[in-house]
Amino acid sequence: MPPLPSPGVPGMSLENMFCSRCGDGFEPNEKIVNSTGELWHSQCFVCAQCFRPFPDGIFYEFEGRKYCEHDFHVLFAPCCGKCGEFVIGRVIKAMNANWHPNCFRCEMCSRELADTGFIRNAGRALCHECNANAKAVGLGKYVCQKCHGIIDDQPLRFRGEVYHGYHFNCATCGIELDSTAREVRNMPGYASNDLGQLFCLRCHDKMGVPICGACRRPIEERVVTALGKHWHVEHFVCAKCEKPFFGHRHYEKKGLAYCETHYHQLFGNLCFVCNQVIAGDVFTALNKAWCVHHFACSICDKKMDQKTKFYECDLKPVCKKCYDKFPQELRRRLRRQHDAATRKPVS
Repeated sequence: MPPLPSPGVPGMSLENMFCSRCGDGFEPNEKIVNSTGELWHSQCFVCAQCFRPFPDGIFYEFEGRKYCEHDFHVLFAPCCGKCGEFVIGRVIKAMNANWHPNCFRCEMCSRELADTGFIRNAGRALCHECNANAKAVGLGKYVCQKCHGIIDDQPLRFRGEVYHGYHFNCATCGIELDSTAREVRNMPGYASNDLGQLFCLRCHDKMGVPICGACRRPIEERVVTALGKHWHVEHFVCAKCEKPFFGHRHYEKKGLAYCETHYHQLFGNLCFVCNQVIAGDVFTALNKAWCVHHFACSICDKKMDQKTKFYECDLKPVCKKCYDKFPQELRRRLRRQHDAATRKPVS
Protein backbone atom coordinates (compact mmCIF):
# COMPACT_ATOMS: atom_id res chain seq x y z
CA MET A 1 0.00 0.00 0.00
CA PRO A 2 1.37 3.49 -0.83
CA PRO A 3 1.55 6.15 1.84
CA LEU A 4 -1.30 8.63 1.98
CA PRO A 5 -0.63 12.07 0.47
CA SER A 6 0.58 14.56 3.06
CA PRO A 7 0.71 18.40 2.96
CA GLY A 8 4.44 18.77 2.82
CA VAL A 9 7.31 16.98 4.49
CA PRO A 10 8.32 18.40 7.89
CA GLY A 11 11.94 19.29 8.34
CA MET A 12 12.63 19.70 4.65
CA SER A 13 12.75 22.81 2.49
CA LEU A 14 10.54 22.86 -0.59
CA GLU A 15 13.51 24.29 -2.46
CA ASN A 16 15.32 20.93 -2.22
CA MET A 17 12.34 18.73 -3.12
CA PHE A 18 11.44 17.71 -6.66
CA CYS A 19 8.83 15.39 -8.13
CA SER A 20 10.29 12.01 -9.05
CA ARG A 21 8.25 11.92 -12.27
CA CYS A 22 8.22 15.44 -13.78
CA GLY A 23 11.23 16.88 -11.92
CA ASP A 24 9.41 20.08 -10.96
CA GLY A 25 9.28 21.49 -7.48
CA PHE A 26 6.33 21.74 -5.16
CA GLU A 27 4.13 24.69 -4.30
CA PRO A 28 3.63 25.70 -0.66
CA ASN A 29 0.81 23.71 1.03
CA GLU A 30 0.66 21.42 -2.02
CA LYS A 31 -0.16 17.77 -1.27
CA ILE A 32 2.94 15.63 -1.73
CA VAL A 33 3.02 11.87 -2.07
CA ASN A 34 5.91 10.17 -0.30
CA SER A 35 6.49 6.59 -1.46
CA THR A 36 9.59 4.65 -0.41
CA GLY A 37 11.46 7.92 0.11
CA GLU A 38 10.51 9.40 -3.26
CA LEU A 39 8.28 12.46 -3.63
CA TRP A 40 5.53 12.96 -6.18
CA HIS A 41 2.94 15.49 -7.18
CA SER A 42 -0.42 13.86 -6.50
CA GLN A 43 -1.25 14.15 -10.22
CA CYS A 44 2.12 12.59 -11.11
CA PHE A 45 1.70 9.59 -8.85
CA VAL A 46 0.06 7.36 -11.51
CA CYS A 47 0.47 3.96 -13.19
CA ALA A 48 3.55 3.77 -15.42
CA GLN A 49 1.50 1.95 -18.07
CA CYS A 50 -1.96 3.57 -18.25
CA PHE A 51 -1.04 6.90 -16.52
CA ARG A 52 -4.14 6.74 -14.32
CA PRO A 53 -4.31 7.15 -10.54
CA PHE A 54 -4.03 3.93 -8.58
CA PRO A 55 -7.51 2.58 -7.66
CA ASP A 56 -7.87 2.56 -3.86
CA GLY A 57 -4.23 3.62 -3.66
CA ILE A 58 -3.03 0.07 -4.48
CA PHE A 59 -0.01 -0.30 -6.74
CA TYR A 60 2.64 -2.91 -7.60
CA GLU A 61 6.28 -2.03 -8.12
CA PHE A 62 8.57 -3.78 -10.56
CA GLU A 63 12.10 -2.69 -11.56
CA GLY A 64 11.57 0.76 -10.05
CA ARG A 65 8.29 1.46 -11.83
CA LYS A 66 4.84 1.45 -10.28
CA TYR A 67 1.79 -0.16 -11.91
CA CYS A 68 -1.89 -0.43 -11.11
CA GLU A 69 -3.13 -3.92 -10.30
CA HIS A 70 -4.67 -4.54 -13.73
CA ASP A 71 -1.63 -3.50 -15.76
CA PHE A 72 0.76 -5.32 -13.47
CA HIS A 73 -1.21 -8.56 -14.02
CA VAL A 74 -1.34 -8.03 -17.78
CA LEU A 75 2.38 -7.26 -18.04
CA PHE A 76 3.96 -9.55 -15.48
CA ALA A 77 1.52 -11.98 -13.80
CA PRO A 78 1.35 -15.47 -15.41
CA CYS A 79 -1.95 -16.95 -16.58
CA CYS A 80 -3.16 -20.28 -15.24
CA GLY A 81 -2.92 -23.12 -17.75
CA LYS A 82 -6.35 -24.43 -16.72
CA CYS A 83 -8.67 -21.55 -15.82
CA GLY A 84 -6.87 -18.81 -17.78
CA GLU A 85 -7.01 -16.36 -14.87
CA PHE A 86 -3.98 -14.43 -13.54
CA VAL A 87 -1.99 -16.30 -10.92
CA ILE A 88 -1.44 -14.10 -7.88
CA GLY A 89 0.63 -15.46 -5.05
CA ARG A 90 1.96 -18.99 -5.26
CA VAL A 91 2.60 -20.16 -8.82
CA ILE A 92 3.07 -23.79 -9.85
CA LYS A 93 5.39 -24.05 -12.86
CA ALA A 94 5.00 -27.44 -14.56
CA MET A 95 4.23 -29.01 -17.94
CA ASN A 96 5.55 -25.85 -19.68
CA ALA A 97 2.81 -23.74 -18.09
CA ASN A 98 1.84 -21.86 -14.93
CA TRP A 99 -0.96 -22.94 -12.59
CA HIS A 100 -2.91 -21.96 -9.52
CA PRO A 101 -2.08 -24.60 -6.86
CA ASN A 102 -5.70 -25.81 -6.80
CA CYS A 103 -5.87 -25.92 -10.63
CA PHE A 104 -2.88 -28.21 -11.11
CA ARG A 105 -4.52 -31.63 -10.81
CA CYS A 106 -4.08 -35.22 -11.99
CA GLU A 107 -5.68 -35.59 -15.41
CA MET A 108 -7.13 -38.98 -14.47
CA CYS A 109 -8.43 -38.67 -10.89
CA SER A 110 -8.39 -34.82 -10.46
CA ARG A 111 -6.30 -35.02 -7.28
CA GLU A 112 -4.33 -31.84 -6.46
CA LEU A 113 -0.66 -32.25 -7.37
CA ALA A 114 0.84 -29.05 -5.93
CA ASP A 115 2.09 -30.72 -2.74
CA THR A 116 2.18 -34.42 -3.66
CA GLY A 117 4.29 -34.29 -6.82
CA PHE A 118 3.44 -35.66 -10.24
CA ILE A 119 4.75 -37.82 -13.07
CA ARG A 120 4.61 -36.85 -16.73
CA ASN A 121 2.95 -39.63 -18.71
CA ALA A 122 2.25 -39.27 -22.43
CA GLY A 123 1.97 -35.50 -22.12
CA ARG A 124 -0.29 -35.75 -19.06
CA ALA A 125 0.37 -34.79 -15.45
CA LEU A 126 -0.58 -37.81 -13.32
CA CYS A 127 -0.38 -38.59 -9.62
CA HIS A 128 1.81 -41.53 -8.66
CA GLU A 129 -1.14 -43.93 -8.30
CA CYS A 130 -2.71 -43.08 -11.66
CA ASN A 131 0.69 -43.29 -13.34
CA ALA A 132 1.10 -46.79 -11.91
CA ASN A 133 -2.36 -47.71 -13.21
CA ALA A 134 -1.59 -46.31 -16.66
CA LYS A 135 1.73 -48.14 -16.74
CA ALA A 136 0.05 -51.40 -15.74
CA VAL A 137 -2.60 -51.03 -18.44
CA GLY A 138 0.15 -50.50 -20.99
CA LEU A 139 1.78 -53.73 -19.85
CA GLY A 140 -1.54 -55.57 -19.79
CA LYS A 141 -1.37 -56.04 -16.01
CA TYR A 142 -3.30 -55.02 -12.92
CA VAL A 143 -2.44 -52.60 -10.12
CA CYS A 144 -3.02 -53.62 -6.50
CA GLN A 145 -5.59 -51.34 -4.86
CA LYS A 146 -3.81 -51.60 -1.51
CA CYS A 147 -0.13 -51.04 -2.26
CA HIS A 148 -0.58 -49.64 -5.80
CA GLY A 149 2.11 -51.96 -7.10
CA ILE A 150 1.88 -53.91 -10.36
CA ILE A 151 0.51 -57.46 -9.98
CA ASP A 152 2.78 -59.78 -11.95
CA ASP A 153 0.76 -62.95 -11.30
CA GLN A 154 -2.99 -63.55 -11.22
CA PRO A 155 -4.79 -60.95 -9.06
CA LEU A 156 -7.05 -61.60 -6.12
CA ARG A 157 -10.49 -60.11 -6.78
CA PHE A 158 -12.23 -58.81 -3.69
CA ARG A 159 -15.22 -56.44 -3.44
CA GLY A 160 -14.91 -55.43 -7.06
CA GLU A 161 -11.20 -54.53 -6.91
CA VAL A 162 -7.94 -56.39 -7.56
CA TYR A 163 -5.17 -57.01 -5.04
CA HIS A 164 -2.04 -59.00 -4.36
CA GLY A 165 -3.31 -62.11 -2.62
CA TYR A 166 -0.74 -61.88 0.17
CA HIS A 167 -2.39 -58.74 1.57
CA PHE A 168 -5.18 -60.94 3.00
CA ASN A 169 -5.59 -64.00 5.18
CA CYS A 170 -8.22 -66.74 5.22
CA ALA A 171 -11.12 -65.89 7.56
CA THR A 172 -11.11 -69.48 8.87
CA CYS A 173 -7.55 -70.82 9.11
CA GLY A 174 -5.61 -67.53 8.80
CA ILE A 175 -3.33 -68.72 6.00
CA GLU A 176 -1.96 -66.10 3.59
CA LEU A 177 -4.09 -66.01 0.45
CA ASP A 178 -3.40 -66.04 -3.28
CA SER A 179 -5.48 -65.59 -6.44
CA THR A 180 -7.43 -68.81 -5.75
CA ALA A 181 -9.10 -67.28 -2.67
CA ARG A 182 -12.91 -67.15 -2.69
CA GLU A 183 -15.15 -64.37 -1.45
CA VAL A 184 -18.31 -65.52 0.32
CA ARG A 185 -21.07 -63.25 1.59
CA ASN A 186 -23.72 -63.71 4.24
CA MET A 187 -21.77 -66.33 6.15
CA PRO A 188 -23.24 -66.81 9.65
CA GLY A 189 -20.75 -66.29 12.44
CA TYR A 190 -18.53 -63.88 10.49
CA ALA A 191 -18.42 -60.09 10.79
CA SER A 192 -19.16 -57.73 7.89
CA ASN A 193 -21.25 -60.35 6.13
CA ASP A 194 -22.79 -57.77 3.81
CA LEU A 195 -19.33 -57.06 2.34
CA GLY A 196 -18.15 -60.67 2.23
CA GLN A 197 -15.21 -62.57 3.64
CA LEU A 198 -12.21 -64.22 1.97
CA PHE A 199 -11.39 -67.91 2.38
CA CYS A 200 -8.62 -70.09 1.08
CA LEU A 201 -9.69 -72.69 -1.49
CA ARG A 202 -9.47 -75.56 0.99
CA CYS A 203 -11.69 -73.90 3.61
CA HIS A 204 -14.10 -72.72 0.93
CA ASP A 205 -14.57 -76.20 -0.50
CA LYS A 206 -15.52 -77.49 2.94
CA MET A 207 -18.49 -75.10 2.93
CA GLY A 208 -20.09 -76.77 -0.08
CA VAL A 209 -20.70 -73.49 -1.89
CA PRO A 210 -21.14 -74.17 -5.67
CA ILE A 211 -18.65 -72.62 -8.10
CA CYS A 212 -19.77 -71.07 -11.40
CA GLY A 213 -18.53 -73.00 -14.44
CA ALA A 214 -17.91 -69.74 -16.30
CA CYS A 215 -16.32 -67.25 -13.89
CA ARG A 216 -15.11 -69.77 -11.27
CA ARG A 217 -16.55 -67.60 -8.49
CA PRO A 218 -18.91 -68.78 -5.70
CA ILE A 219 -22.64 -68.78 -6.46
CA GLU A 220 -24.37 -67.19 -3.49
CA GLU A 221 -27.87 -66.72 -4.91
CA ARG A 222 -29.84 -68.55 -7.61
CA VAL A 223 -27.89 -71.37 -9.23
CA VAL A 224 -28.38 -73.04 -12.61
CA THR A 225 -27.32 -76.68 -12.90
CA ALA A 226 -26.62 -77.87 -16.44
CA LEU A 227 -23.96 -79.67 -18.47
CA GLY A 228 -22.75 -81.28 -15.25
CA LYS A 229 -21.80 -77.90 -13.75
CA HIS A 230 -23.23 -75.02 -11.72
CA TRP A 231 -23.68 -71.53 -13.17
CA HIS A 232 -24.63 -68.02 -12.19
CA VAL A 233 -27.93 -67.26 -13.95
CA GLU A 234 -26.33 -64.51 -16.01
CA HIS A 235 -23.33 -66.68 -16.92
CA PHE A 236 -25.28 -69.62 -18.39
CA VAL A 237 -25.36 -68.47 -22.02
CA CYS A 238 -25.72 -69.75 -25.58
CA ALA A 239 -22.39 -70.95 -26.97
CA LYS A 240 -23.15 -69.15 -30.25
CA CYS A 241 -24.74 -65.75 -29.42
CA GLU A 242 -23.61 -65.64 -25.74
CA LYS A 243 -27.04 -64.43 -24.57
CA PRO A 244 -28.18 -65.72 -21.14
CA PHE A 245 -31.04 -68.21 -21.16
CA PHE A 246 -32.67 -66.72 -18.04
CA GLY A 247 -34.82 -69.83 -17.58
CA HIS A 248 -35.68 -70.36 -21.24
CA ARG A 249 -35.18 -73.73 -22.85
CA HIS A 250 -31.70 -74.65 -23.99
CA TYR A 251 -30.37 -77.41 -26.22
CA GLU A 252 -27.19 -79.38 -25.48
CA LYS A 253 -24.72 -80.56 -28.09
CA LYS A 254 -21.21 -81.92 -27.46
CA GLY A 255 -21.00 -80.41 -23.98
CA LEU A 256 -22.23 -76.96 -25.04
CA ALA A 257 -25.58 -75.22 -24.59
CA TYR A 258 -27.42 -73.43 -27.42
CA CYS A 259 -30.58 -71.36 -27.69
CA GLU A 260 -33.33 -72.85 -29.88
CA THR A 261 -32.59 -70.64 -32.87
CA HIS A 262 -28.86 -71.28 -33.05
CA TYR A 263 -29.19 -74.96 -32.22
CA HIS A 264 -31.45 -75.50 -35.24
CA GLN A 265 -29.34 -73.13 -37.31
CA LEU A 266 -26.24 -75.17 -36.60
CA PHE A 267 -27.68 -78.66 -36.23
CA GLY A 268 -31.33 -78.53 -37.42
CA ASN A 269 -33.57 -76.79 -39.94
CA LEU A 270 -34.49 -73.10 -40.25
CA CYS A 271 -36.91 -71.91 -42.91
CA PHE A 272 -35.15 -70.02 -45.71
CA VAL A 273 -38.02 -67.49 -45.83
CA CYS A 274 -39.02 -66.78 -42.20
CA ASN A 275 -35.76 -67.91 -40.53
CA GLN A 276 -37.79 -69.70 -37.85
CA VAL A 277 -37.36 -73.25 -36.61
CA ILE A 278 -39.40 -75.66 -38.75
CA ALA A 279 -41.51 -77.50 -36.23
CA GLY A 280 -43.58 -79.61 -38.66
CA ASP A 281 -42.93 -81.03 -42.11
CA VAL A 282 -39.83 -79.80 -43.88
CA PHE A 283 -39.71 -79.03 -47.61
CA THR A 284 -36.17 -79.44 -48.92
CA ALA A 285 -35.16 -77.90 -52.23
CA LEU A 286 -32.14 -76.13 -53.75
CA ASN A 287 -30.06 -77.24 -50.75
CA LYS A 288 -32.35 -75.25 -48.43
CA ALA A 289 -35.13 -76.00 -45.96
CA TRP A 290 -38.56 -74.40 -46.15
CA CYS A 291 -41.76 -74.38 -44.18
CA VAL A 292 -44.32 -76.20 -46.35
CA HIS A 293 -46.51 -73.09 -46.63
CA HIS A 294 -43.52 -70.81 -47.41
CA PHE A 295 -42.24 -72.65 -50.50
CA ALA A 296 -43.41 -70.42 -53.36
CA CYS A 297 -42.35 -69.01 -56.72
CA SER A 298 -39.87 -66.18 -56.17
CA ILE A 299 -41.50 -64.13 -58.97
CA CYS A 300 -45.28 -64.54 -58.70
CA ASP A 301 -45.31 -65.82 -55.09
CA LYS A 302 -47.56 -68.73 -56.04
CA LYS A 303 -47.41 -71.51 -53.44
CA MET A 304 -45.84 -74.75 -54.64
CA ASP A 305 -45.53 -78.25 -53.28
CA GLN A 306 -43.51 -81.35 -54.02
CA LYS A 307 -45.66 -82.15 -57.06
CA THR A 308 -45.25 -78.68 -58.60
CA LYS A 309 -42.62 -78.42 -61.32
CA PHE A 310 -40.22 -75.56 -60.73
CA TYR A 311 -36.90 -74.25 -62.02
CA GLU A 312 -33.89 -72.73 -60.31
CA CYS A 313 -33.01 -69.13 -61.05
CA ASP A 314 -30.43 -67.27 -58.97
CA LEU A 315 -30.66 -70.02 -56.30
CA LYS A 316 -34.41 -69.41 -55.94
CA PRO A 317 -37.40 -71.43 -57.17
CA VAL A 318 -39.42 -70.24 -60.20
CA CYS A 319 -42.70 -71.87 -61.28
CA LYS A 320 -43.02 -73.20 -64.88
CA LYS A 321 -45.45 -70.46 -65.88
CA CYS A 322 -43.00 -67.69 -64.92
CA TYR A 323 -40.08 -69.62 -66.34
CA ASP A 324 -41.76 -69.89 -69.73
CA LYS A 325 -42.02 -66.09 -69.84
CA PHE A 326 -38.24 -65.74 -69.65
CA PRO A 327 -36.40 -64.76 -72.86
CA GLN A 328 -35.22 -67.77 -74.83
CA GLU A 329 -31.56 -66.87 -74.39
CA LEU A 330 -31.97 -66.66 -70.60
CA ARG A 331 -33.66 -70.06 -70.47
CA ARG A 332 -30.88 -71.56 -72.62
CA ARG A 333 -28.26 -70.14 -70.27
CA LEU A 334 -30.09 -71.46 -67.20
CA ARG A 335 -30.29 -74.95 -68.74
CA ARG A 336 -26.53 -74.93 -69.44
CA GLN A 337 -25.84 -73.94 -65.85
CA HIS A 338 -28.15 -76.68 -64.57
CA ASP A 339 -26.54 -79.31 -66.80
CA ALA A 340 -23.03 -78.24 -65.74
CA ALA A 341 -23.98 -78.44 -62.07
CA THR A 342 -25.51 -81.90 -62.35
CA ARG A 343 -22.95 -83.40 -64.74
CA LYS A 344 -20.76 -85.93 -62.97
CA PRO A 345 -17.02 -85.38 -63.26
CA VAL A 346 -15.16 -87.88 -65.46
CA SER A 347 -12.74 -89.99 -63.40
